[in-house]
Formats: sequence, C-alpha cells, structure tokens
Amino acid sequence: MAHIVPVTFVTEGGERVEVKAEAGQSLMQVAVSAGLEGIIAECGGYASCATCHMYVTEIDGDSSEVGDEEEEMLDFTAAPRTDESRLSCQVVLTDAMESVTARIPDRQK
Repeated sequence: MAHIVPVTFVTEGGERVEVKAEAGQSLMQVAVSAGLEGIIAECGGYASCATCHMYVTEIDGDSSEVGDEEEEMLDFTAAPRTDESRLSCQVVLTDAMESVTARIPDRQK
C-alpha cells in the first residue's frame, strides 16, 4: 500500500486546498491533478522552465535538497525568489514525509 502524504496548497487568494497524494509524485503533479490554477508547468517536470515555482513553507519529514539545475532555474522565476522557493517538479513526495505545505505564487510568467 502506498504511503499517503497530506499536502496543503495555499492559493494566491489565501484559500487552503488540502489534497492526499501518494509518495513518488512531485508537488507539480499533485497540483496539476488537483486542478489548481497558477501552476503552468510548461516543460512537464524537467526543471527547464520555472513555471511550477512554489514557496514550500513546511515539510514534515525528509526532503530533497535544491540541485544545481533547480538552483539555476530558480533565478528565472516570475514571482520573487525566497528561501522557500522550489520548483515543484523537483520536490518528490517520499515515505519519510508526514505532510507538506506550499504556497502558489501570484504569477508564473
């Protein structure tokens, strides 16, 4: 049985959308599957467009570090980059995560 991770997305308007997602999915996949606006994901998850930028405000459990490719692409986000900035395609839910909270920026382009 797959590990389920509760994910809370905070929209631009402040609405909290809670989704239960399976480990192995990226935050981008979860957001797109949930039909959330604001995640364009033009490149389909290959860390080459920065249109899936999110502010990951909380991860309860282990998470991946920002890799070199992601680090470079975060310099091209439309919304301001912060310490919480991640490309949601590069944040993969794992069995070690208990919950994730991420805020969707006000713009991607």
